[in-house]
Amino acid sequence: MSEISRCGWCVGDPLYEAYHDQEWGVPVYDDKTIFEFLLLETFQAGLSWITILRKRENFRNAFDDFDYHKIASYSEEKIQDLLQDKGIIRNKLKVRSAVTNAQLFVEIQKEYGSFSKYIWGFVDEKPIQNEVEDYKKAPATTEISDKLSKDLKKRGFKFVGSTVIYAHMQATGMVNDHEVSCFRYKEVKDL
Repeated sequence: MSEISRCGWCVGDPLYEAYHDQEWGVPVYDDKTIFEFLLLETFQAGLSWITILRKRENFRNAFDDFDYHKIASYSEEKIQDLLQDKGIIRNKLKVRSAVTNAQLFVEIQKEYGSFSKYIWGFVDEKPIQNEVEDYKKAPATTEISDKLSKDLKKRGFKFVGSTVIYAHMQATGMVNDHEVSCFRYKEVKDL
């Protein structure tokens, strides 16, 4: 029986492999899932993605199933409760940014009809198909992630540097950065 070829970054951890095999790089167009990844990516800033994946269900419970309308209206009391929640990353700036970012997310929805329409506009509504040979040589940022990051920051979003935004683009399939030898590369490309 031959071993499945996966991107090197996920090999060896069942949770990482499942995320890679089922979610990473699959184009996402619904605002709820886009927001979930945006919230998780902003909390990931400075940490490893596996740390966030291991706490994902805790985040889901703490942040009302990633309901950005609810998060946008969080009270100071709710923010204080989150800062006591040992199941999530209890960084005061990141918790507060989740509320601010949810409010701004809703504003963009009003402006564009959906956040998806806004964000996918940066890649002309279709995934960028890269040909990554080795994940260690894949870029951490691109011109597009720079541009998107700058626009989000101008609108007031927090923890949305170009590296965070590029990771978000990879996670939500705006860019296919699966290694060409990975079994998911062609599957994702053909979606």
